[in-house]
Amino acid sequence: MRKSLLLSALVAGLGLAASAQTADQFVKEAAVGGMTEVDLGKLAKDKGSSDTVKQFGQKMVDDHSRINDDLKTVAKKKNIDLPTALDAKHQAVVDRLSKLSGAEFDRAYSTEMVRDHQEDVKEFQKQANSASDPDVKSFASNNLPTLQEHLKMAKDMSKGKPSRGTSDRSKQ
Repeated sequence: MRKSLLLSALVAGLGLAASAQTADQFVKEAAVGGMTEVDLGKLAKDKGSSDTVKQFGQKMVDDHSRINDDLKTVAKKKNIDLPTALDAKHQAVVDRLSKLSGAEFDRAYSTEMVRDHQEDVKEFQKQANSASDPDVKSFASNNLPTLQEHLKMAKDMSKGKPSRGTSDRSKQ
């Protein structure tokens, strides 16, 4: 009996540690993703050939700067050290797109924004639904609508449609 209680406590403790690790991992990945969005948004403003791409780039800079600030607050509260630079994978995307210009840049950027925001929406939705950490859950829930809006706009942009967001959450 005593062994089973000890084993149950150990398993529960491991579950909490795994949840904390997942929250830490999500926060760190969201930080790198947010920094990447800001860097790519700046590129879009400079290298984009269409007004839609340039405006979308500015929206990415504005919205993801705000989201990054929200994330810093969560990380500070949780004593999570955020990365200060992009990892190799994300830096490679920035480097690849920085070598492009004009319509070629617009196409590659649009494709990247759809792919990236599909992943972001999926991960933020998962955290909003099931994160065990209430601060992480709240962060994901609060920012999910913005990412869903970005995904819709990115899809429109990739089809060559001018897209105006359904809301301007960056001014809230």
